[in-house]
Amino acid sequence: MELWQVLLKNATEEREGEGGVEIDTEKLFEKECYKVLERIRAILNNDSLTDSECFEKIESVVCLFEEIGSDGGSRHDFG
Repeated sequence: MELWQVLLKNATEEREGEGGVEIDTEKLFEKECYKVLERIRAILNNDSLTDSECFEKIESVVCLFEEIGSDGGSRHDFG
């Protein structure tokens, strides 16, 4: 699932019991945190990095993505 889909799904679920509260997707997607998350995601998708060079950093970032319900991509198949 794309990151924007995860963020929209989470925002929708958070408002589920509020009687159809409108979500301002423009604000949701324009937040600086989203831009930073996209940059982190690009790092995770960079197959030129070796796991031995950045394993711990990648593991920490992947765990953060998993906490919000996104996947870790191809970088989290260690087990």
